[in-house]
Amino acid sequence: MEIVSTISDWVWTPMAYFALALGLFFTWLTRGVQFRRLPDMIKQLRAGGGGDEGLSSFQTLALTLSSRVGVGSIAGVATAIAAGGPGALLWMAVTGLLCSTAAYAEAVLAQVYKRRIRGEDRGGMPYYVKYGLKAPWLAMILAAMTLVGYGLVFPGIQANNIASSAELAFGLDSWVTGVIITALLALVILGGTKRIVSVAQTVVPFMAIGYMLTACVIIAMNLSAVPGALWTIVSSGLGIDSVFGGLIGYAVAWGVRRAIFASATGLGEGSFAAAAAHTSHPGKQGIIQAFSIYIDVLLVCMATGLMIVLTNSYHVIDQIRGGFIVDYVPGTVAGPNFVQNAIEVTLPGWGPTFVAVAVFLFAFTSQIFFFYVASTNLVFLLGEKTNRGLEWALKVGALSISFVGAVISADAMWAIGDIGYGLIAWVNLVSVALLVPVVRKIVRDYDRQRALGIDPVFNPHELGISGAEWWEDRLAERQKQQTEGTSVRR
Repeated sequence: MEIVSTISDWVWTPMAYFALALGLFFTWLTRGVQFRRLPDMIKQLRAGGGGDEGLSSFQTLALTLSSRVGVGSIAGVATAIAAGGPGALLWMAVTGLLCSTAAYAEAVLAQVYKRRIRGEDRGGMPYYVKYGLKAPWLAMILAAMTLVGYGLVFPGIQANNIASSAELAFGLDSWVTGVIITALLALVILGGTKRIVSVAQTVVPFMAIGYMLTACVIIAMNLSAVPGALWTIVSSGLGIDSVFGGLIGYAVAWGVRRAIFASATGLGEGSFAAAAAHTSHPGKQGIIQAFSIYIDVLLVCMATGLMIVLTNSYHVIDQIRGGFIVDYVPGTVAGPNFVQNAIEVTLPGWGPTFVAVAVFLFAFTSQIFFFYVASTNLVFLLGEKTNRGLEWALKVGALSISFVGAVISADAMWAIGDIGYGLIAWVNLVSVALLVPVVRKIVRDYDRQRALGIDPVFNPHELGISGAEWWEDRLAERQKQQTEGTSVRR
């Protein structure tokens, strides 16, 4: 475990700062598109679309949030506070605001370079690496890494957190929980993409609204403690707090690290759902994905963190001397238990049960989306060919790790998952950075058309973008229809 944790730190510490710097750069490049286009974000969610031609904006948002609003929004926030102090929350918020532009860039690129395969729109990281960067060898490696990670490793983290919460709330043995969630997961993933999307768009709004309402109740019942908690968070994050000021380096590193883990911005995770959207311009899906970061980091994660801090339901590890700087919850493991304690001290008898249900919904929908990501990468590797053996192997593997993840050590599951996420994030962030010229063209084209008062429509030829085969086919089809229409009128 010590070796694995050390490797995880080597991967994540520099990457956290790189991601923050890239988010700052994209904020400048796009002239703060995450702030400027907030009205457009709301408008796009009301837009139609979907059906056989692809998913609607709301469906892609729900599918993306099924992953973004996962255990990272509960357990990830708690472990950030434990490792970096309350100040980590400040840097989570900063990361969410700045790095939402990275989610924008990923979604834009996923839309530009998507393909129509086996009757479905598919795209994401390996597609824009292959067709945008013109690096098919790297795309194959990235697809294989993502397939293994999202199909055979990361779902175990979600299952582990479900089992941990269920054991505290209901006294269930981990293997019992493992059997239950594995059986439920099988019912969904065996139904294919349509069932995955259907479950996501039904469950995600319910779980997010329910969690936020409960958080608001907890905060309202501890309203007098809110100003002090906010000051602790801000002063700790800036290094001026008398207790936690010395942790500013850890606050930044863990705040950024867990914001990226919780929201998956920079990991390319949301790019797979973004590519499936039916839209007239990649910029439209870009702002939808940026909006998803707001919902996760600035609403769900901040609500979680504030509940924990204002009720003193946390401990902070002394990274230098060992032990704890403060330990308000002796014997409690950093994770969902922090939130369970925060709710329990405010609403006795409610905490363990509510958090167990919330973690189940958050983690289970993440598992569903993880399978969608893994299957998309398998489709990329296979192309138009089908291989029933590999497809079933992926399903069996995803179900197996769902059970295994529930029964093994939480520390081991988190550490291994961190390494996998970190390696994928490095490849993706560097790839996105190298594709900056394409992102800049999309932003400027979208802004130009909006300034003219027209609904933006993407034409890759006008922007000098090559490799956008899906859009080229659509443009050719539109031109053909116009020609045929002109002939009929004549």
